Amino acid sequence: MEEEDPSLEDEIQKGVEKLQMDIDKMKVETLLSGEYDHSNAILSIHAGAGGLDSQDWAEMLLRMYTRWAEKRGYRVRTLDILPDTEAGIKSVTLLIEGENAYGYLKSEKGVHRIVRISPFDPSGKRHTSFASVDVMPDIDESIDIEINPSDLKVDTYRASGAGGQHVNKTESAIRITHLPTGIVVQCQNERSQHSNRDTAMKMLKGKLIELKEREQKEKIEDLKGDYNQIAWGSQIRSYVFHPYNLVKDHRTNAEIGNVQGVMDGDIDLFIDEYLKNKNSV
Repeated sequence: MEEEDPSLEDEIQKGVEKLQMDIDKMKVETLLSGEYDHSNAILSIHAGAGGLDSQDWAEMLLRMYTRWAEKRGYRVRTLDILPDTEAGIKSVTLLIEGENAYGYLKSEKGVHRIVRISPFDPSGKRHTSFASVDVMPDIDESIDIEINPSDLKVDTYRASGAGGQHVNKTESAIRITHLPTGIVVQCQNERSQHSNRDTAMKMLKGKLIELKEREQKEKIEDLKGDYNQIAWGSQIRSYVFHPYNLVKDHRTNAEIGNVQGVMDGDIDLFIDEYLKNKNSV
């Protein structure tokens, strides 16, 4: 009688696990039925209440989403960034290019809360900080959206982020305000004012399409966002580093104890649970 080969058993087990993962991935992809779910995503992060801790938290989220995108083989481009001279970033806008990027990342829109021992507090006290994440589809140029030029306020300014001396010599950065809704978009990391304007207009179109999809809300105040107050009580997810380790999504109750793994980009659990929950309603 032949002896069983343990290595073969391990190989079969790994094959079964990989097959199950592929099946789960396909199931989630079937949930991406929105009109723009297949599109690239424009993701913005803004530091909220919490001073330096909040700005550091915003930079940690920037790293988390960049790692997540890279693991999926997506391309990440920085469209606009406002770093702080002391620590972290005040805001950043990324273009994440890849199949279904918007479909996945739309689940990340909202306020993200961190609880930890502050590295900026000499007394070693525990701090709670907040940052908001906004996500919109990167609209294909073939999609026509009527925007009245008289509704736009366009400002130019000198770029403040990375990009070398070239971007800082002239006022090549663009900020566009859509007066009827109060939406503000800006771009500074392209090579010219013209390119920055084109990118900013695509961002504005994406935001207006997002609003159009929610047009059942009649008041402009409602359409301008779900998290004007980036502070306590409005968070969609909490990341607790102290006194225990836990990341919990308050919309789906999905949670995981491996905080470092999440900060390294392992956020698919939360994305998948959000999509499943949203499609079951």
